[in-house]
Amino acid sequence: MRRVVVTGAGIISSLGHSFESAFERLKDLKNCVKVSEELSEYKGLQTRLYAPANYVKNDKYNRKVTRTMGPVSIMALDATEQAIKAAGLEGDEVLKNGRAGVAYGSSSGSVGAVADFYTIIYSKEVKNVTSSTYIKMMPQTTCVNLSVHFGTTGRIVPTGTACTSGSLAIGNAYELIKYGKQDVMIAGGAEEFSPTQAAVFDTLFATSTQNSLPEATPRAFDKDRDGLVIGEGAATLILEERERAISRGANILAEVVGFGTNTDGRHVTQPNYETMALAMKYALDDAKLSPEAIGYINAHGTATDIGDVAESKATAQIYGTNIPLSTIKNYTGHTLGACGSIEAVMAINMMRNNWFAPNLNLVNPDPECMGHDFIMGEGRTFETEYICSNNFAFGGVNTSLLFKRV
Repeated sequence: MRRVVVTGAGIISSLGHSFESAFERLKDLKNCVKVSEELSEYKGLQTRLYAPANYVKNDKYNRKVTRTMGPVSIMALDATEQAIKAAGLEGDEVLKNGRAGVAYGSSSGSVGAVADFYTIIYSKEVKNVTSSTYIKMMPQTTCVNLSVHFGTTGRIVPTGTACTSGSLAIGNAYELIKYGKQDVMIAGGAEEFSPTQAAVFDTLFATSTQNSLPEATPRAFDKDRDGLVIGEGAATLILEERERAISRGANILAEVVGFGTNTDGRHVTQPNYETMALAMKYALDDAKLSPEAIGYINAHGTATDIGDVAESKATAQIYGTNIPLSTIKNYTGHTLGACGSIEAVMAINMMRNNWFAPNLNLVNPDPECMGHDFIMGEGRTFETEYICSNNFAFGGVNTSLLFKRV
């Protein structure tokens, strides 16, 4: 079996629009949560908070380039172009010779296109619908748009698994290269903000309503947490077979050494800590590592009561409670289909810089969260060879990724 490395990364997020700028913004130790005027227009919606990516479409993305793309695909495209350039693969024949593929996902397609499409049902009239409306709204929109834009003819793996869309894409891409099916994979996830997403969690009483204190929320693992904040963005990793990357002199950012995934098989919205723990175990088994080898855990950390406690129990069951742990969502909000890839990118960057961000807004750790070594204060400086990044999604989809320092 072959080894798999990361040779490029790109990101569009509330923290920044590049691999370097997002990490520098992370070190400011301030969240990116704002009050949304748009959300205040919706009756019955309690939360007014979001974490916008503040993304403005690149001028080079003209109508010809983006006619089948909604905002979610355009952000994915920008992040992917960054990653391909960083990997030194611009113009490389591997992108079009069948040995490169795309694994990418989002919770859904672009919501504006969905709304246009379903006007047919309510108006009984075909209007607001063009030849590209369905392409913009379909769940595989990011994946197929990236494949067409870059001309890949290898495997395509759309991952529409809500909050594990990005991490499941990375894991599937890793396995395709590991087992010799592909040499290079574009992998990641994206999500555009929509009031409908806030409404989904609002109806579950899972959104933060600290509308007058956006800087103080979300606060995952804190006793006084009151829910999540919806964010948006995209992130892409270029995965590549290690010997190929070395032979062409690529700048290797990290090595992917383990992946575990499974499903709870019990409830679509209430997590099962036992199967969550198994996903982490599967990743360790895949990497042939003991729990003690892992030096840092990037937690999912939704800041919901049930989610934080279940994740804490699952993590403690496999890793104990002494490994430093923090979550990026306290900075970016919950970016849904993008979070698995955004958090993987940020975790790799922290590992490379020997500095790990604290759990922003965590002041009083919830005793039910198992007494983990939650990084607090100014962050923590240390060097580690291996890190873990975990994500869990509606539907009981669990993922765990392990990265090695290079």
